[in-house]
Amino acid sequence: MKKYAYIGCLGFIAVITTEFGVIGILPQVAEHYKISIDKAGYLLSAFALIIALTGPFMTLLTSGFDRKKIMLAAISLFLITGFVSSFSPPFWLLMLVRILPAFLQPVYIATALSVAVSQADDRKKNELMGIVFNGVAIAMVTTVPFATWIAGLWSWEYSFMIQTAVSLVALAVIYFLLPPMPVKEKKSYGNQIRILKQPPFILSTLTNFFMITAWFSTYSYFADYLNKAKGMDTSMVSYMLLLFGLIGVAANGVAGKMLNKNVAGTTAIFLSGTIVVPVLLYFSDGNLWATILVIGVWGFLYSPSFLNASTYMISSAPESLEFANSLATSFGNLGVTVGTTIGGWVIVTKGVEYIPWIGLVFGILAFLMMILKVISEKRNQVLSTCQN
Repeated sequence: MKKYAYIGCLGFIAVITTEFGVIGILPQVAEHYKISIDKAGYLLSAFALIIALTGPFMTLLTSGFDRKKIMLAAISLFLITGFVSSFSPPFWLLMLVRILPAFLQPVYIATALSVAVSQADDRKKNELMGIVFNGVAIAMVTTVPFATWIAGLWSWEYSFMIQTAVSLVALAVIYFLLPPMPVKEKKSYGNQIRILKQPPFILSTLTNFFMITAWFSTYSYFADYLNKAKGMDTSMVSYMLLLFGLIGVAANGVAGKMLNKNVAGTTAIFLSGTIVVPVLLYFSDGNLWATILVIGVWGFLYSPSFLNASTYMISSAPESLEFANSLATSFGNLGVTVGTTIGGWVIVTKGVEYIPWIGLVFGILAFLMMILKVISEKRNQVLSTCQN
């Protein structure tokens, strides 16, 4: 039912606004707290690290609870985060309230996706998942650039007020429009974790990790990169985030339909951006219009990355959708952590203009994992044929 997918999408907008809304204001946060940009980046990387470390376990622990209650609990934590953060608390407290909702973020995503496809046939599942994941692109088009623009107009605290408002709307919609959804049959932990022994799934997990690391080594410092390497001010950066997101909405729709036809091929096409975009950014140099064009390409190829990563992993373990999804979210966020950390280190030691090349290296590693997965699957087919 598309209604459930759109409700999940709205909650996803709140989740992404909170997680990635800080990207556009990191320079202001660093200045306010008198810290370096890489330390300010902890607001993103620490959030992602908690998700990476606890996601699968939290999803397994909550797998027997009513799905509506899980989604309400998760969005409530995101609302509290935005509210407390908007008062510019001490940096340690800002870090603490940033970390708390991260424990339930992968639970929300896995649950929302499960709810979206609960009444769908197999042919429609990827498309419905695409609707939910469109929350990422819509947030990039609306709430994230708007929060950045508001922060530039007044101060960074207002960015968190936007996050609070979005979470409140999502909470109300889930409460009033989503019916109670108790879990009728809880899968055993053993059946779910069995996928961790399957080589194709392990390689698809590594593909996810390297892919997200590649994208976020640069995207985490989007504002700082465009400001220092391309000479754009805060207002112009907010417009670039808007462009990035607008194109991303279309990209998610396209990717959802492409994934219905060919999961591996679609993933490879969009993954190619991790190699193409750094080269294009280099050649665009200081040319404003060329840079804007590259940002458009970047937005198109980057935006479906979480959808592609999740679908690619689930295709290797269709019998464990929620657990596979939580692992996709966890390893994706581990990629966010590693990408953000390495990107921050390169900025401090070499300069912000070098960070796109990190993406190219990790993009090549992701392609290598995809090739190894194909080899592994062919080997399994041969062994299966021989045994029969």
